[in-house]
Amino acid sequence: MSSKHFWRLLMLGIGFFICWFWLPGCKNKSKGSYDSIKGGTIHISVDESFKPVIEEQISVFEKSFPGTHIDATYKTEADCLKDLFRDTSNRMIIVTRGLTEDEDLYFKDSLKYSPRWNELATDAIAVIVNNKNNDTLFTIDRLKKQLTGQLNRDQTMVFDGLNATSTVRYVLDSILRGQKFDTGVVRAVRSSQEVINYVSDNINAIGFVGISWIGNPEDSAQVRMLKKVKIAYVSCDVCADSPYVKPMQSSILTRRYPLVRGLYYVLKENYYGLGSAFVNFMKYERGQLIFKRAYLGATMEFEIRNVRINEKLQKD
Repeated sequence: MSSKHFWRLLMLGIGFFICWFWLPGCKNKSKGSYDSIKGGTIHISVDESFKPVIEEQISVFEKSFPGTHIDATYKTEADCLKDLFRDTSNRMIIVTRGLTEDEDLYFKDSLKYSPRWNELATDAIAVIVNNKNNDTLFTIDRLKKQLTGQLNRDQTMVFDGLNATSTVRYVLDSILRGQKFDTGVVRAVRSSQEVINYVSDNINAIGFVGISWIGNPEDSAQVRMLKKVKIAYVSCDVCADSPYVKPMQSSILTRRYPLVRGLYYVLKENYYGLGSAFVNFMKYERGQLIFKRAYLGATMEFEIRNVRINEKLQKD
């Protein structure tokens, strides 16, 4: 081997060593994970109670940016958080809360950076009843008493699971406030769709689902569901005009409807990749319009301003 050939091989080896150990971008690229808005695939986990609206977000995003693929798995909020911590292939979760201080510190220690997170939209938990049931007015106190078995024990309260789901966690934190479900009146099914199906088949059932499953009158599937179930009214403690309100966009944004929660992303990405591109799509106009069309509360304000033009046109 000539000395010239030897030195060339040596320099190539040193270059490979530097790229592998010192340049994270080289490692990502060599593993096929160097994705961007121009193309690539990422895996995310999504709270199942937001499945309809997130599927629409993904569909529009992928059509707008050919070559990209968002592989979403829909599961309970607790399982989404497990994926974020334990699954190295998981890039992002979409759930009803951001990271706690302890969780943020954990990622700083393990990943050497903090995942980004923020609110994407405002969601509400809808109370639904059978379409033949005329009992459609609920107060928070009545819901609390029924969930704890103190009132109307002939009515079954239906959830998308008895633990681990964001809907159950919200009701435990915001309605029961330390009290426990009466399992004699509370029933668990496996998904939001099964909650709707159960209520549609049982006149004495009361269900709890995210508004994106049932609140969009522009979705033909949801319109068909609303022939079988009804969205109930819940008491508004801050309303001077109407004592009971439905989870409409205006009542969600103004918090007149009391069962309101946020929709958050948590992104485990320390460069501008496909995850960042998808987040920006959902945060800005096109994604926010999708949330608005799904009857969630958009975080971006949309308003039409009246403009007065004082300048007169010159006559010919």
